[in-house]
Amino acid sequence: MIPSRRCYVLLAIGGLGAALLDILIDRQVSLNFLRIYDFTLLVGTIVDASQVKESAIEVTRQKIERISVGRENLIELKIKSGKARAIALIRDSFPQQFAVNIDSLEVNLPPNSSKELTYTINPDSRGEYQWGDIQVRQLGKFGLAWRDWKIPASQKVTIYPDLISLKELSIRLTLENAGAMRQARRLGNGTEFAELREYRTGEDIRLIDWKATARRDRPVVRVLEPEQEQTLLILLDRGRLMTARVSGLKRFDWGLNATLSLALAGLSRGDKVGVAVFDRDVTTWISPERGNHHLSKLVDRLTPIQPILLEPDYLGAVTKVITQQTRRALVMVITDIVDATASSELLGAMIRLTPRYLPFCVTLRDPLVDRIAHSPTDNTRDTYSRAVALDLLAQRQVAFAQLRQRGVLVLDAPCDRISEELVDRYLQLKARNLL
Repeated sequence: MIPSRRCYVLLAIGGLGAALLDILIDRQVSLNFLRIYDFTLLVGTIVDASQVKESAIEVTRQKIERISVGRENLIELKIKSGKARAIALIRDSFPQQFAVNIDSLEVNLPPNSSKELTYTINPDSRGEYQWGDIQVRQLGKFGLAWRDWKIPASQKVTIYPDLISLKELSIRLTLENAGAMRQARRLGNGTEFAELREYRTGEDIRLIDWKATARRDRPVVRVLEPEQEQTLLILLDRGRLMTARVSGLKRFDWGLNATLSLALAGLSRGDKVGVAVFDRDVTTWISPERGNHHLSKLVDRLTPIQPILLEPDYLGAVTKVITQQTRRALVMVITDIVDATASSELLGAMIRLTPRYLPFCVTLRDPLVDRIAHSPTDNTRDTYSRAVALDLLAQRQVAFAQLRQRGVLVLDAPCDRISEELVDRYLQLKARNLL
């Protein structure tokens, strides 16, 4: 039982009344009034709190299925009132290290009614976390006291990579796929034979199949479509540089989100997709497969992985790829670099992939460095910070130039835009048949 504000107000009124009686009559009458008044108020408060049991609200949390890291995730609570009007405060026991939009929820329900309340939670780390019991505080009928109790609702919840963006990307790719394939077949782009059909005015005469034309005695063209038997291998670094927090998430989380987005794009285009996660060794190897079921496997296998404070062995990771994948493939290494000197091992590893494979180096830039480098300054401290940021960006560009000179494709994008830009670059490679 917790006394309400009304109870304290009435208690203060009783004290004022006793003081007036002491002034107008005598002290004994004042004390007797105060004893009777306070006793009556105490009994009323106890009775008011005990009656809440008869009309206590029911609170249930909708089962939490999957929560995405770095996103606003909606949590729903369903409240049902009893025979009397219910005024209550509800607090869910979510993991305290995560940010929420509201700590406690207020409800004012008519008798025998129900309502859904929601709050959003934004987790900044993946893994398994515990949601505890629901704390409820309901006001009595006369507004004198709150009754406080807990509703058992303990649940273990897994925080996944950004599944919300994967769903959005899936819709986009589905809409694009049909149009892209129709366009490719209409223009004759691709390397795989699809069908023969009659020549139409304005089409490229290089697509004419002369043998079929001779047999049918009329111009016939070959319709080609993009090859569907290609392989995409993604090497995700989980070493020291990937442990740093950038825009609220670890750099590794941004890389993992990009990995899954790229895998979804590859699977949607009919490619085989494989993933390796490495530090000093290749700690996780998922063999290339195709089909939508493979994405679920990737999500389940990659979600528990966390970055560690070890320097990555790029050469060892690339050697694993060469051993496991003998046919030509697009090999994307998702990592970060500081400068050309510190990235010499990465450069040597990427060169080993050429010319048999198509190497692609993807790095995750800190947007804060960009903002500092391109913001005007008006004091010495900010000027020094800007000079350091510009130097960091310049050193990165030197490293990228060396990679490009050796035939390595490069993408350097801010962490919060890496998934979108990486998928776009992959789709461009597919459209140009560079694989």
